[in-house]
Amino acid sequence: MRLVRFEDRAGVARHGMLAADGTVTRIVGDPFGSWETTGEAADVVRLLAPVVPTNVFCIGQNYALHAAEAGSPPPERPIIFMKATTAVTDPGAPIRIPSHLKSEEVDYEGELAVVIGRTGRDIAREDALNYVLGYTCANDVSARDWQGRWGGSQWVRGKTFDTFAPLGPALVMRDEIPDPSALRLRTLVNGIVMQDAPTSDMIFDVPTLIAFLSGDTTLLAGTVILTGTPDGIGASRNPPVFLQPGDNVSVEIDHIGTLTNPVVRAE
Repeated sequence: MRLVRFEDRAGVARHGMLAADGTVTRIVGDPFGSWETTGEAADVVRLLAPVVPTNVFCIGQNYALHAAEAGSPPPERPIIFMKATTAVTDPGAPIRIPSHLKSEEVDYEGELAVVIGRTGRDIAREDALNYVLGYTCANDVSARDWQGRWGGSQWVRGKTFDTFAPLGPALVMRDEIPDPSALRLRTLVNGIVMQDAPTSDMIFDVPTLIAFLSGDTTLLAGTVILTGTPDGIGASRNPPVFLQPGDNVSVEIDHIGTLTNPVVRAE
Protein backbone atom coordinates (compact mmCIF):
# COMPACT_ATOMS: atom_id res chain seq x y z
CA MET A 1 0.00 0.00 0.00
CA ARG A 2 1.15 3.50 -0.87
CA LEU A 3 -0.04 6.67 0.79
CA VAL A 4 0.36 10.22 -0.46
CA ARG A 5 -0.36 13.68 0.90
CA PHE A 6 -1.79 16.17 -1.54
CA GLU A 7 -3.32 19.59 -1.83
CA ASP A 8 -6.86 19.74 -3.22
CA ARG A 9 -8.51 22.56 -5.17
CA ALA A 10 -9.56 24.23 -1.95
CA GLY A 11 -5.93 24.36 -0.80
CA VAL A 12 -6.53 21.75 1.91
CA ALA A 13 -3.88 19.11 2.63
CA ARG A 14 -5.34 15.61 2.58
CA HIS A 15 -4.21 11.99 2.48
CA GLY A 16 -4.87 9.48 -0.25
CA MET A 17 -4.12 5.93 -1.31
CA LEU A 18 -2.10 5.68 -4.53
CA ALA A 19 -3.06 2.94 -6.98
CA ALA A 20 -0.75 1.26 -9.48
CA ASP A 21 -2.34 3.23 -12.34
CA GLY A 22 -1.51 6.54 -10.64
CA THR A 23 -5.03 7.34 -9.44
CA VAL A 24 -5.53 8.49 -5.85
CA THR A 25 -8.44 7.59 -3.57
CA ARG A 26 -9.08 9.93 -0.67
CA ILE A 27 -8.78 8.56 2.85
CA VAL A 28 -9.95 9.95 6.17
CA GLY A 29 -8.30 9.50 9.53
CA ASP A 30 -4.71 9.43 10.72
CA PRO A 31 -2.09 7.36 8.87
CA PHE A 32 -0.34 6.98 12.23
CA GLY A 33 -3.55 5.69 13.83
CA SER A 34 -6.83 4.56 12.34
CA TRP A 35 -7.98 5.53 8.88
CA GLU A 36 -10.23 4.30 6.10
CA THR A 37 -10.77 4.91 2.44
CA THR A 38 -13.71 6.98 1.29
CA GLY A 39 -13.82 5.28 -2.10
CA GLU A 40 -13.84 8.75 -3.66
CA ALA A 41 -11.39 9.85 -6.32
CA ALA A 42 -9.06 12.45 -4.85
CA ASP A 43 -8.94 15.96 -6.29
CA VAL A 44 -5.14 16.21 -6.46
CA VAL A 45 -3.74 19.61 -7.40
CA ARG A 46 -0.19 18.82 -6.30
CA LEU A 47 1.62 16.24 -4.22
CA LEU A 48 3.02 17.17 -0.83
CA ALA A 49 5.75 15.51 1.20
CA PRO A 50 4.07 12.26 2.32
CA VAL A 51 4.61 13.00 6.01
CA VAL A 52 4.91 16.05 8.23
CA PRO A 53 7.83 14.94 10.41
CA THR A 54 7.97 15.30 14.16
CA ASN A 55 11.78 15.07 13.93
CA VAL A 56 14.30 14.46 11.16
CA PHE A 57 17.32 12.37 12.15
CA CYS A 58 20.09 11.93 9.58
CA ILE A 59 22.98 9.49 9.36
CA GLY A 60 26.34 10.54 7.98
CA GLN A 61 28.85 8.36 6.13
CA ASN A 62 26.72 5.22 6.28
CA TYR A 63 28.07 3.71 3.04
CA ALA A 64 31.71 2.60 3.11
CA LEU A 65 32.54 4.02 -0.33
CA HIS A 66 30.99 7.36 0.61
CA ALA A 67 33.09 7.49 3.80
CA ALA A 68 36.16 6.68 1.69
CA GLU A 69 35.44 9.44 -0.84
CA ALA A 70 35.18 11.83 2.12
CA GLY A 71 38.58 10.63 3.32
CA SER A 72 37.21 8.95 6.45
CA PRO A 73 37.39 5.38 7.75
CA PRO A 74 34.05 3.59 8.26
CA PRO A 75 32.57 4.87 11.54
CA GLU A 76 32.39 2.58 14.58
CA ARG A 77 28.96 3.94 15.49
CA PRO A 78 26.33 5.79 13.46
CA ILE A 79 27.13 9.46 12.90
CA ILE A 80 24.01 11.47 13.70
CA PHE A 81 22.90 14.97 12.83
CA MET A 82 19.49 16.57 12.44
CA LYS A 83 17.62 18.73 9.99
CA ALA A 84 14.96 21.22 11.01
CA THR A 85 11.48 20.08 10.05
CA THR A 86 11.21 23.37 8.13
CA ALA A 87 13.78 22.00 5.66
CA VAL A 88 11.23 19.48 4.36
CA THR A 89 9.81 20.21 0.92
CA ASP A 90 7.50 18.52 -1.55
CA PRO A 91 7.95 16.45 -4.69
CA GLY A 92 8.31 18.82 -7.63
CA ALA A 93 8.95 21.83 -5.40
CA PRO A 94 12.16 23.77 -6.05
CA ILE A 95 15.36 23.30 -4.09
CA ARG A 96 16.40 26.88 -3.37
CA ILE A 97 20.11 27.71 -3.38
CA PRO A 98 20.68 30.09 -0.45
CA SER A 99 21.26 33.72 -1.38
CA HIS A 100 21.03 35.54 1.99
CA LEU A 101 23.59 33.19 3.57
CA LYS A 102 25.04 32.64 0.14
CA SER A 103 26.27 29.24 -0.97
CA GLU A 104 28.02 28.22 -4.16
CA GLU A 105 28.47 24.57 -3.19
CA VAL A 106 25.00 23.03 -2.90
CA ASP A 107 25.14 19.26 -3.31
CA TYR A 108 22.71 16.36 -3.71
CA GLU A 109 22.53 13.24 -1.52
CA GLY A 110 19.96 10.62 -2.50
CA GLU A 111 18.80 8.57 0.49
CA LEU A 112 16.29 6.03 1.72
CA ALA A 113 14.00 7.62 4.32
CA VAL A 114 12.37 5.60 7.10
CA VAL A 115 9.18 6.87 8.74
CA ILE A 116 8.53 5.72 12.31
CA GLY A 117 4.91 4.72 12.83
CA ARG A 118 4.62 4.48 16.61
CA THR A 119 6.45 6.07 19.49
CA GLY A 120 9.20 3.99 21.08
CA ARG A 121 12.30 4.12 23.25
CA ASP A 122 15.13 1.61 23.77
CA ILE A 123 13.84 -0.41 20.83
CA ALA A 124 15.48 -3.80 20.36
CA ARG A 125 17.09 -4.35 16.98
CA GLU A 126 15.07 -7.52 16.37
CA ASP A 127 11.83 -5.57 16.97
CA ALA A 128 12.84 -2.38 15.16
CA LEU A 129 11.03 -2.89 11.86
CA ASN A 130 7.73 -3.28 13.73
CA TYR A 131 8.02 0.43 14.58
CA VAL A 132 8.28 1.43 10.91
CA LEU A 133 5.22 2.84 9.15
CA GLY A 134 6.87 2.96 5.73
CA TYR A 135 9.60 4.21 3.45
CA THR A 136 10.06 7.04 0.97
CA CYS A 137 12.77 8.76 -1.09
CA ALA A 138 14.77 11.66 0.32
CA ASN A 139 17.41 14.12 -0.80
CA ASP A 140 19.77 15.30 1.95
CA VAL A 141 20.63 18.56 0.18
CA SER A 142 23.84 20.01 1.59
CA ALA A 143 25.65 23.34 1.29
CA ARG A 144 29.22 22.07 1.46
CA ASP A 145 30.76 25.49 2.09
CA TRP A 146 28.56 25.98 5.17
CA GLN A 147 28.95 22.35 6.18
CA GLY A 148 32.74 22.26 6.02
CA ARG A 149 34.05 25.79 6.49
CA TRP A 150 31.51 28.23 7.88
CA GLY A 151 29.30 26.14 10.15
CA GLY A 152 31.39 26.16 13.30
CA SER A 153 32.52 22.52 12.84
CA GLN A 154 28.89 21.31 12.89
CA TRP A 155 26.96 20.07 9.87
CA VAL A 156 23.54 21.40 10.78
CA ARG A 157 23.89 24.90 9.27
CA GLY A 158 24.86 23.48 5.89
CA LYS A 159 22.16 20.81 6.00
CA THR A 160 19.06 22.59 7.21
CA PHE A 161 18.29 25.54 4.94
CA ASP A 162 14.70 25.74 3.73
CA THR A 163 13.96 23.15 0.98
CA PHE A 164 17.03 21.06 1.89
CA ALA A 165 14.99 17.92 2.71
CA PRO A 166 12.77 16.91 -0.22
CA LEU A 167 10.64 13.83 0.60
CA GLY A 168 8.35 11.71 -1.57
CA PRO A 169 6.62 11.02 -3.77
CA ALA A 170 4.72 8.37 -1.75
CA LEU A 171 5.00 6.58 1.56
CA VAL A 172 5.32 2.87 0.79
CA MET A 173 4.05 0.86 3.74
CA ARG A 174 6.48 -1.54 5.37
CA ASP A 175 4.58 -4.68 4.31
CA GLU A 176 5.53 -3.91 0.69
CA ILE A 177 9.23 -3.68 1.61
CA PRO A 178 9.98 -6.51 4.04
CA ASP A 179 13.74 -5.97 3.67
CA PRO A 180 14.90 -2.35 3.32
CA SER A 181 18.42 -3.67 2.67
CA ALA A 182 17.27 -5.17 -0.65
CA LEU A 183 16.69 -1.96 -2.60
CA ARG A 184 18.68 -0.04 -5.18
CA LEU A 185 19.13 3.73 -5.00
CA ARG A 186 20.06 6.07 -7.84
CA THR A 187 20.47 9.84 -7.98
CA LEU A 188 20.34 11.64 -11.31
CA VAL A 189 21.15 15.25 -12.13
CA ASN A 190 19.68 16.39 -15.45
CA GLY A 191 19.16 12.74 -16.36
CA ILE A 192 22.78 11.71 -15.70
CA VAL A 193 23.28 9.01 -13.06
CA MET A 194 25.51 10.36 -10.29
CA GLN A 195 24.87 7.78 -7.55
CA ASP A 196 23.96 4.11 -7.95
CA ALA A 197 24.21 1.64 -5.06
CA PRO A 198 22.28 -1.09 -3.25
CA THR A 199 21.04 -0.31 0.24
CA SER A 200 22.73 -3.55 1.32
CA ASP A 201 25.96 -1.51 1.24
CA MET A 202 24.90 0.45 4.31
CA ILE A 203 27.36 0.09 7.17
CA PHE A 204 24.49 0.23 9.68
CA ASP A 205 21.22 -1.24 8.43
CA VAL A 206 17.77 0.12 9.23
CA PRO A 207 17.09 -2.02 12.34
CA THR A 208 20.50 -1.10 13.75
CA LEU A 209 19.85 2.60 13.18
CA ILE A 210 16.44 2.49 14.86
CA ALA A 211 17.86 0.63 17.86
CA PHE A 212 20.75 3.10 18.16
CA LEU A 213 18.65 6.25 17.71
CA SER A 214 16.08 5.08 20.26
CA GLY A 215 18.66 4.34 22.94
CA ASP A 216 17.59 6.42 25.96
CA THR A 217 15.82 8.61 23.39
CA THR A 218 12.13 8.69 22.52
CA LEU A 219 11.44 8.31 18.81
CA LEU A 220 8.08 9.94 18.20
CA ALA A 221 5.62 8.62 15.68
CA GLY A 222 6.29 10.67 12.56
CA THR A 223 10.05 10.70 13.03
CA VAL A 224 11.86 10.54 9.70
CA ILE A 225 15.27 8.89 9.51
CA LEU A 226 17.50 9.67 6.53
CA THR A 227 19.72 6.60 6.37
CA GLY A 228 22.78 8.01 4.58
CA THR A 229 23.93 8.47 1.01
CA PRO A 230 26.19 6.32 -1.19
CA ASP A 231 29.29 7.49 -3.01
CA GLY A 232 29.06 9.78 -6.02
CA ILE A 233 28.29 13.10 -4.34
CA GLY A 234 29.14 16.23 -6.27
CA ALA A 235 31.75 17.49 -3.81
CA SER A 236 33.93 14.40 -4.30
CA ARG A 237 34.02 14.56 -8.09
CA ASN A 238 36.97 15.95 -10.03
CA PRO A 239 36.08 18.66 -10.79
CA PRO A 240 33.28 19.05 -8.21
CA VAL A 241 29.71 19.13 -9.51
CA PHE A 242 27.43 21.44 -7.53
CA LEU A 243 23.79 22.16 -8.21
CA GLN A 244 22.96 25.16 -10.37
CA PRO A 245 19.72 27.03 -11.10
CA GLY A 246 17.93 25.18 -13.89
CA ASP A 247 19.12 21.72 -12.80
CA ASN A 248 16.73 18.88 -12.03
CA VAL A 249 17.58 16.29 -9.37
CA SER A 250 15.89 12.89 -9.15
CA VAL A 251 16.23 10.23 -6.46
CA GLU A 252 15.01 6.81 -7.57
CA ILE A 253 14.59 3.84 -5.22
CA ASP A 254 13.31 0.49 -6.43
CA HIS A 255 9.78 -0.35 -5.24
CA ILE A 256 9.31 3.21 -3.92
CA GLY A 257 9.41 5.60 -6.86
CA THR A 258 11.14 8.74 -8.07
CA LEU A 259 11.46 12.05 -6.23
CA THR A 260 12.27 14.93 -8.60
CA ASN A 261 12.96 18.56 -7.72
CA PRO A 262 14.12 21.50 -9.85
CA VAL A 263 16.84 23.83 -8.59
CA VAL A 264 16.47 27.62 -8.38
CA ARG A 265 18.28 30.49 -6.68
CA ALA A 266 16.40 31.77 -3.61
CA GLU A 267 14.82 35.18 -4.15
